[in-house]
Amino acid sequence: MENDLPVGLKKEYPFEAHILKTAEGHRLHYVDEGNGECVFMFHGNPTWSFYYRRLIGHLRENFRCIALDHIGCGLSDKPQRYSYCLDNHIANASALIEKIQPSTFHVIVHDWGCPVGMAIAELYTDRVQRIIITNGAAFASRHIPWQIALAKTIFPGTFLIKGLNIFARSATYSCVQKPLSEEIRKAYLFPYDSWANRVAIDAFVKDIPMRASHKTWKTLQAIERQLPTLEEKPILLAWGMKDFCFTETFFKEWQKIFPQAQALPFSDAGHYVLEDAGPALVENIQNFLMA
Repeated sequence: MENDLPVGLKKEYPFEAHILKTAEGHRLHYVDEGNGECVFMFHGNPTWSFYYRRLIGHLRENFRCIALDHIGCGLSDKPQRYSYCLDNHIANASALIEKIQPSTFHVIVHDWGCPVGMAIAELYTDRVQRIIITNGAAFASRHIPWQIALAKTIFPGTFLIKGLNIFARSATYSCVQKPLSEEIRKAYLFPYDSWANRVAIDAFVKDIPMRASHKTWKTLQAIERQLPTLEEKPILLAWGMKDFCFTETFFKEWQKIFPQAQALPFSDAGHYVLEDAGPALVENIQNFLMA
C-alpha cells in the first residue's frame, strides 16, 4: 500500500502502513508511530490521516500516535457496496481501540472525526485522559453552508463530488487561509483520483443529518446527550475562526457544553486549522497533552 505512494508524498508522509481488518473484511489503514501513551487522531471529510502528518512527526518522541483512515478514505479500502454511516465509522474506530488495547489514551478530533472521536471518548470514558477538539461538531445543528447543502443532493451533488472531484479539490483552497503548496494539495487529493475512489467523500456529506428522519440523526443525538459525561476531562478547543463551515457559532456551542475547556482560537486560520496554525498549534497540543 505505502509502496504505491509518490516519492514526494513519501517525504511528507514517511509512515509505515498498518492494517486492521474490519468486521466486513475491509482493510482499514492506520498510522502507528512512536512510543508512550496513545493519542488517537480522527480525521474528517475530505481529508485523511495525512492531515495529522506534522503533528505525528512532532508528538511521536513522547507519544504513540495513531491516526486511522476511515473506510473509503485515505489508504483504506474503498468498497462500493458499503454503508458509509456514522455507526459503522464508530464501530471501526472501536475495533481499532480493541486491537491496540491501550490502558489510557488521548483523543484528537477534526470535522466529521468529531462525532466519531467523541463517541469513542464516551465509550471508553474510563480510559480517555485528554481531548482536543478542532473545527467540527458532535451535536445536531441547523447551520449548513449552501455548498454543503448542494453537495448533499444526488444531482448535481454526487456528480460534482464523484465526477468532477469539486468537493475535495475546492477544499484545498477554501479550507485554508494560507495557500497550500501544489505538492501538499496533490497529497490531499491523492487517494481520491477516480469516481469510485470518491465514494466515501460523497457518502460522508450525505450522512450529515439535518432532520429526525435521517438514519444518523439518532446516533448523533445519542452522542450529544452523552457529552456531559466528559465534562471532567481536560479539553482543549483549538479553532480556526475563519472556517466558512464550522464557524464561530460552533466554537461557542462547544464552550457552552464544556465551559471548563481551554479555548485556543486562531483568528487567521480556516477549517484546516493544523495547516494554517502550523507550529503554534502543534506546540500548544504537545504542551496540553504533557501538562
